Amino acid sequence: MPESRNPAQPSDPDQMAEDYEAAGFNRRLGFGERPAVLIVDMCQAYFVDDSPLCLPTDAAVAGCRSLLDAARAADIPVFWSRVEFEPGGANGGVFYRKVAALSVFDRGGPLGEWVPGLEPEANETVVTKQQASSFYDTDLAAALRQREIDTLVIAGVSTSGCVRATAVDACQYGFVPIVVDEACGDRSPELHRNTLFDLDAKYADVEPLAHVVEQLQRQSS
Repeated sequence: MPESRNPAQPSDPDQMAEDYEAAGFNRRLGFGERPAVLIVDMCQAYFVDDSPLCLPTDAAVAGCRSLLDAARAADIPVFWSRVEFEPGGANGGVFYRKVAALSVFDRGGPLGEWVPGLEPEANETVVTKQQASSFYDTDLAAALRQREIDTLVIAGVSTSGCVRATAVDACQYGFVPIVVDEACGDRSPELHRNTLFDLDAKYADVEPLAHVVEQLQRQSS
């Protein structure tokens, strides 16, 4: 049997991080000159007990509130994404067929409403989507370019789904993605950690909330 070209990767997180860095992953992108904040899908479906999408913790709510407070105080543009389907999912495509729980986002359903205390203000842009990425078939990229945004700070749910898809697309559209650890949530803590590790290695800078808040505050000084 021929010898494997790639030895088994270490399972210890610290060793994995060292291995990735040695291979050329995990470079820091850093904040640009014109950041914006994007809150992904923070609606009641993820935080109401009887919802099929309910997460095991609402920690992301507090993280998003802190991030929003910092962005608004620093006059940083804030964008939001939300999910809405035609009743029965006529515009939902394969995604809707694959995940039955997405029916909670049929137009008019209460679980599609914003989390109390996390609602867009009148001057903040909301994009409505039917797929995982906040960029797919929306005008988000155009709206960011119109404001000459170069860095997109991303928070919301779920980490392994819509946050990941949005961060990857932000990278592909040329915006530096900054994913805020404590302001994201997932139904699986392991998936949350693994997704953030992978995003940080390949597509985005994953940063703690305190660091992101500090960077946003510097923008206004």
